Amino acid sequence: MRYFIVDAFTNRPFGGNPAGVVLLDTDSFPEEKLMLQIAAELRYSETAFIKRHSCKEFSIRYFTPKAEVELCGHATIASFFLLHHEGLATGTCLCHTLAGDLTVEAGEKVMMQMAIPRIVASVKETEDVCNALGINGLHSLMPVQIAYSGLSDFMIPLPDLTTLQVLQPDMEAIAAITKKYDAVSFHVFAFGNDGYTAHVRDFAPLYGVPEESATGTANAALTYYLQQCGYVNNESECTFLQGEAMGRPSVVATRIQKDGTVYVGGTAAIVAKGELFVNQ
Repeated sequence: MRYFIVDAFTNRPFGGNPAGVVLLDTDSFPEEKLMLQIAAELRYSETAFIKRHSCKEFSIRYFTPKAEVELCGHATIASFFLLHHEGLATGTCLCHTLAGDLTVEAGEKVMMQMAIPRIVASVKETEDVCNALGINGLHSLMPVQIAYSGLSDFMIPLPDLTTLQVLQPDMEAIAAITKKYDAVSFHVFAFGNDGYTAHVRDFAPLYGVPEESATGTANAALTYYLQQCGYVNNESECTFLQGEAMGRPSVVATRIQKDGTVYVGGTAAIVAKGELFVNQ
């Protein structure tokens, strides 16, 4: 099996969010245990395993170092950027995932349709959320909600950028809260009035990812959340700056349509490639 390291949501190596990408040369996926072992060995927040049906149709499964997840935005961007550069995909493609079938535009810039978004729940008791983030309060006009666009994530609005930048999160507490609500991450954001729709940070310790530098699914969910809260129009293009605190700034572009369909996109950079010497 060939594997690659691809940085998504950046146009240069060592920026954005790195993903492992494994190109399978068989008609079936390896055993789940093996894919989990490979993801743990590569140690990235997600590793994508790609099964190719044709130049226009693919199946992808995604593994963190601890578990399989239904969908990963940045690993999908990385995968289709790689497939385009390997001459294996171009133009509009169909991608089968555990979160459903998605349309992906493969090219130098990849745009992917996300799973149909929705608000899963409103979180009334927010004291535990604040304590887990080590803060005194939240944005006074916006609710804490769990939103879904392939994965369920907490949408947590902060009052200002300074609060976002100096967070000292309690990872054990965040893991416990996300487990309780069957969510993946705390997606924490603040407005900066600087040309970006928002600055964001994402914490997913329950899945072995203390902080992620770019998160496609969570930013798609955030786009829908902001539309529902009236902070973006029914048809809007958004840009989210993420990864600043990690020294890996990433720009995640999204687009939302009137019917709520969300697309996430960006560029990528291939950093390394190699071969896995394991039995399937």
